[in-house]
Formats: sequence, C-alpha cells, structure tokens
Amino acid sequence: MEIKLTKAQIQKAVQEAYEECKNIKGGVNAHYIPYLANVNPDLFGISLTLLDGTTISVGDTEYKFGIESVSKVLTAILILKQWGAEEVLKQIGADATGLPFNSIFAILLENDHPSTPLVNAGAITACSMVKPHGDSWGKWENIINNFEALCGSRAEVIDELYRSESDTNFENRSIAWLLKNYNRIYDDVPMSLDLYTRQCSVGITAAQLGICAATIANGGTNPVTRQEVFARELAPKITTLISSVGFYQNTGDWMYTSGIPAKSGVGGGVLGVMPGLFGVAAFAPPLDDAGNSVKAQAAVKTIMKKLGLGVFNGDTVTITD
Repeated sequence: MEIKLTKAQIQKAVQEAYEECKNIKGGVNAHYIPYLANVNPDLFGISLTLLDGTTISVGDTEYKFGIESVSKVLTAILILKQWGAEEVLKQIGADATGLPFNSIFAILLENDHPSTPLVNAGAITACSMVKPHGDSWGKWENIINNFEALCGSRAEVIDELYRSESDTNFENRSIAWLLKNYNRIYDDVPMSLDLYTRQCSVGITAAQLGICAATIANGGTNPVTRQEVFARELAPKITTLISSVGFYQNTGDWMYTSGIPAKSGVGGGVLGVMPGLFGVAAFAPPLDDAGNSVKAQAAVKTIMKKLGLGVFNGDTVTITD
C-alpha cells in the first residue's frame, strides 16, 4: 500500500501523542542510581527528525538526561566503523538474550559469549574494542566525537551522574571480570568498564537523540549537519541489533505493538528508527519493571499508530511538505 504523509500530519501526530500521554501514571525512576532517582519524574518530551533535517519537538526536549543504555547503540556504531560488521559479529555477537540487560546468567548461557553489543556485557566488550588499544583518553575521544557526530552537537558527561554510576556499578564489575575470564574483554578491564560507565553518564537531550536516530534512519548521514557519520551498509546492521534487543526481555512485545525498532535507557530515553523516513526520541524518567520508560514507550507507540506506520508493513511511504 502507498501511504502519503505531510509534515503537518506528522506534526499533528507528535503533538497529539504528547497531549494524550503527558498525564500517564505508573513506573518509578531508576532508584538504584542516586542521581537518576532524584530527576523530576514529571519531565516529558518528544522529538522527531525527518531526513530533510526538519525537527518537530514538543515538551522537555532540551533537558539533558543520562543517556544510559541508549549509548550502547552509538558505541556499537563506532566499533562497526572501526572493525567492520563481520568482526563485531565474531567478537561479540548479534543475538538477543531474552534476559535483563545486566544478566550474568546470559553470558553463561551463550557459552562464554557476550551475545550482543546492546546489553551490558556486550557493551563493555565493545568499549574494550574501541581503538586505539590501551589508550583510555584516545578511546574516549573517539567515543564522544562519535556521539557528537551522530547527534550533530556537543555532548558532555554529567559529572554527578558519572560519580553516582561509578559508586554503584557492582554488577557491571562482576560482568567485566567474568568476560575477562572467558577472553571476551580485549583491553584493560578497569579501563573498559570505566569507559562504559562514562559513556552511560553522557547528558543528552531528546532533540539530540531524535537527530541521532534520524542519522541511522538516513543511512549514516546526519540529516541536520549533512555529515556522513558512518557507511550506508552499516545502517541495516545497527537497526537489526536495535530491533532484536532494544527493549531487552520485552523486545518482542515492543516490536509487535509498536512496529518501530527502538532502544531504551534507564535515564528515561527511548530512541526509535524508522528507516528511510525519520528518527524519533522520547524522554520521561519513570520506568517499568524491565527498565523502560513508561511514558516514552506510550508516546512512540501513539505516533506510530496515528501515522499508520510499521517497519514490517511493506508500505511505500512518501513525506511531502
């Protein structure tokens, strides 16, 4: 089926989704990280960026929140650029675990393999793979420069969040050393864990995250800056990873009900990629039991329903002024 949409229709869908979802109750902030526990739970914003650079934003889209696990997508892109798709598959994998994001048991079930760069184990391994080897500062420069290229603007660590994360990352320390035991950490262990903790502590806005999502949807070219951030052939790889494990053990339900590959983070952010059409981000701190934003999920689902879109629908979609 051919679907024709106008920018005005998309603007209307985003605005209506905000109005319909802003009073949704339920969920709690990520209480196990003190900084996140204290973020205002009433914050809520939606930002959608089209492939011509048009951005539609409503609500708290300039508030800088902790990117948390959405950062896994950005660093997965970096190692895909540095190593290539086949090497990332060999060294980490591309399988959903079907288990929580911080599962140690998943490593054992996967025969000592971290499984995917979009869960904690695989993301720590990904940080160990970032080049240059053995150079913490050089690695971090590449990580944060990649963030900024994808988002089209400056990104910085929230120092208080970084300290809060570092003081409470006991499970991730266990994961990192278990991976080392199985030879799945490819650089210094404490350095790799610190890089992962630091990237999760980057402050991001929903507007920036929407542009990042649109860069993926646009085959690696940032639609706002027009910079080619990564090669087009890598876009299906990262979108596949997002669609298979973006909501951890709830990913199947998410894809079934929303129709859009998306990645969540415990800071309250959700990044959604509609290939060839747009990127969308939503932010609201209260989370469900799996660590996914209650309100942000509802907002993205509402937009997709109003527009009649789904990545598996097989429709031909055009967007005009």
